[in-house]
Amino acid sequence: MELLVATHNQHKKEEIQQILQGLFEVKSLTDYDLHDEIVEDGQTFHENALIKAKYCFDKTGIPSLGDDSGLVVDALDGRPGIYSARYASNHDFPKNIAKVLEEMDGNTNRSAYFVTVLCYYTSEGAQYYEGRAYGNLLTENKGRQGFGYDPIFVPEGYGMTFAEMEPEHKNRISHRKQALDAFLADMEK
Repeated sequence: MELLVATHNQHKKEEIQQILQGLFEVKSLTDYDLHDEIVEDGQTFHENALIKAKYCFDKTGIPSLGDDSGLVVDALDGRPGIYSARYASNHDFPKNIAKVLEEMDGNTNRSAYFVTVLCYYTSEGAQYYEGRAYGNLLTENKGRQGFGYDPIFVPEGYGMTFAEMEPEHKNRISHRKQALDAFLADMEK
């Protein structure tokens, strides 16, 4: 079964394909030559995931998955949150990371979590799935794997960042994995 994921991010597409283990043929916006800007003007992860999923379904009629993910930092009152990809600069994660680290300078409360909210959209409407990965932020980047804020995030129970883990390892414990597991469990019903 084909599944259209509302992203141009090849890393995200590959990560989702790997987690779904071939159960779906994962396609991206790029695969369908959809390059309109999807305006994410929702106030929550759920609203933004719905906006993306509904856009894809409306354009193609193919079951679609909108993913809104972000880093939620306790000491920053939940920032960057829904603005994670454009916190300091649109999709320039070195700048986004630098801004978070600057705002966290001297703060001893380093707890944070990644959240993923998936919206699966079909002719029957929307269904939501959520996953979270709790951990702590470092004071500097470590690792070259992954993307986004992975170089500064150490998940609970681990001594390395997501960016230091092999993708297969990260994909077994990530927030996106948890949300996709909930999605798969629902699909198998």
